[in-house]
Amino acid sequence: MTRPRVAVHKFSSCDGCQLAFLNLGETLLQLNEQVDILHFLEAGMNDASADVDIAFVEGSLSTPDELTRIRQVRANSRYLVSIGACATSGGLQALRNLDGNHDEWRDAIYARPEFIRTLKEVRPIAAEVRVDLELWGCPVSSTQILAAIRALLFGVAPVDDRDRVCLECKRQQAVCVMVTQGIPCMGPVTRTGCGALCPRFGRDCYGCYSPSETAQTATLARRFSGLGLLPDAIARRFWLINSQAPPFLQTGRVFHRSAASDPDD
Repeated sequence: MTRPRVAVHKFSSCDGCQLAFLNLGETLLQLNEQVDILHFLEAGMNDASADVDIAFVEGSLSTPDELTRIRQVRANSRYLVSIGACATSGGLQALRNLDGNHDEWRDAIYARPEFIRTLKEVRPIAAEVRVDLELWGCPVSSTQILAAIRALLFGVAPVDDRDRVCLECKRQQAVCVMVTQGIPCMGPVTRTGCGALCPRFGRDCYGCYSPSETAQTATLARRFSGLGLLPDAIARRFWLINSQAPPFLQTGRVFHRSAASDPDD
């Protein structure tokens, strides 16, 4: 029988989510005995136009060339899986969407801006093509990737865990930093997947995974206000890794407008 074919594609990103594959170590070698990895530049395989069963895509869409390329990846793939915050919500690159002065920033940063071809706004993969599965995180976890591959190879739907980080903290017996120390924490509105890594080491969650299911962002923002955060600081809490995820984007806008209307705040 023909072995399933897999590709890993990079778009605008830092390569951190591709490293989640390489960090599998020996498990990646075992996986390579079950599937044919045809394209994965980080690991030395280069066949970007290969027809595959599963295509993993890291990174956001930031240039016109990337729009063309992602359409080709979609056409060549049975399943397309976006991995990491850049691919699922635009990531840190999407912070420039909030300013609206694309040309001014480009001209200020680059010595020869006439050679720079970028989109006016950064887009997640799902904004341009159909995505079969989104794996959130900055970076995505190796465990998530391996579980998704195994599920897809067996023809079952991968589990989409939307539990909040708070629930993972309880499972890990981590002390709540917001309750015990008064530290503003994004855990109540952020989905787990990280294993509650930051709270287990005594620091707040900063929302590197996506909004959790039924995320009560407005309620958490009011709690942040009660802890002493000013409106603009609250907006920045939501406008960080996943600024374009709708619940985070909307709540950030509310408090950003509040800060703008009261410059003394």
